[in-house]
Amino acid sequence: MIEDIQAAIPLGILLSFMVGPVFFVLLETGATKGFRAAMSIDAGVILADIVFICIAYFSSYQLLKNLSNQPGLYVFGGTILIIYGVFLYVKKETKKPIKSKKFKGTYLALMVKGFLLNIINIGVLVYWLIVLFVVGPSVNNEPNRILTFFSTVILVYLGLDIIKILLAKQLRKKLTPERIRFMKKILGIILVICGIIMIAKGFIPYDFEQGIEQMEDRISN
Repeated sequence: MIEDIQAAIPLGILLSFMVGPVFFVLLETGATKGFRAAMSIDAGVILADIVFICIAYFSSYQLLKNLSNQPGLYVFGGTILIIYGVFLYVKKETKKPIKSKKFKGTYLALMVKGFLLNIINIGVLVYWLIVLFVVGPSVNNEPNRILTFFSTVILVYLGLDIIKILLAKQLRKKLTPERIRFMKKILGIILVICGIIMIAKGFIPYDFEQGIEQMEDRISN
């Protein structure tokens, strides 16, 4: 069990610092809405990861391999990101001074937002599938050892996300309406770029065997 935990920690660190739409949305939410709001987003993201892990575990290799090479899924997810990014860019923010108040929105809605933001990216499913096929043989495909490995990855990922959110929260006192508008425009541009990249991935054939080899190298190192 100790060996499984040690092997999972680097992967959890890598996952936490993978730069993508979730990474930037998490930082922006922590800076503008506070710790609890960002944690709600993160809870949704992690829930989507757990769903993907379960799908990868209980589905067949060939089915998911074919699914990962369906451009329509990438186009759909990329289009959603582009629409959301454009919305953030053109949305007008209030010009009233910022007051130190608790976030009054619905935390459940933020959790759903984080879940949807992650679940639309079929590439995340491919990632977890490759991890499962690399890790499975190394733990003799024992359910308890697989559960220990992935639980450790998720916990490390969550712990580092909490640190990122706390650091982002420190910027809240320095935010002015102009800076918030600028931050949201930058986030909108980033999401549009991520959406375009996701759509492009849909038309690039993915080599599963090569992906597995790369993941083996990451875990072994």
